[in-house]
Amino acid sequence: MNGNQNRPAPGSQIKVEPIRKLKDLISIKKLLRDNPRNYAIFVLGINTHMTPGELIELKVGQVKNLEPNEQIEFMDEKSGKVKSYLLNKACTDAISQLLSSGGFNDDDNLFKSQRGNLIAPSLNRLVKKWCSALNIRGNYGSHTLRKTWGYHQHYTYGVDIQKLKICFNHSSVTQTREYLFIEDKNLDEIFTHEL
Repeated sequence: MNGNQNRPAPGSQIKVEPIRKLKDLISIKKLLRDNPRNYAIFVLGINTHMTPGELIELKVGQVKNLEPNEQIEFMDEKSGKVKSYLLNKACTDAISQLLSSGGFNDDDNLFKSQRGNLIAPSLNRLVKKWCSALNIRGNYGSHTLRKTWGYHQHYTYGVDIQKLKICFNHSSVTQTREYLFIEDKNLDEIFTHEL
């Protein structure tokens, strides 16, 4: 046994969580403000439902001239369908800030690393590092970003779970609830009804 308590037991897994508190999102943005790449990854991640793989595969040419509320498209390798993502002003501002740091060609990945392009395990480590630096308790990773988007769409903005199910391409509302750590708080009230 290696002593890593965060490693799941064989046959099980540890699910990463959304970042639930808005103040924590603000704190992470402040932490990353002086690092245009990390700031842009975080902002795009929490403002869209892109998968971590789609996020790190973004090309400069896909996003460099986007205006707020324009869409980018990906071909979903599993279904063969085109997936669209709308980028809000926070996203386009973060992209502009990153691109103004220079050294980008249209066919470059938007998110580079010292060794080339950012890869999924590195993104996972970055999210864990940011949350740890601010002592945000919980289990976090690359999927935390899109889960945070969905969680706040529901709790902060009142978006119906059925709509989020469609966005995440889940097979059921139950799957979406579990993915986003959304509990049905109205469930307890059914046990208070007297007959």
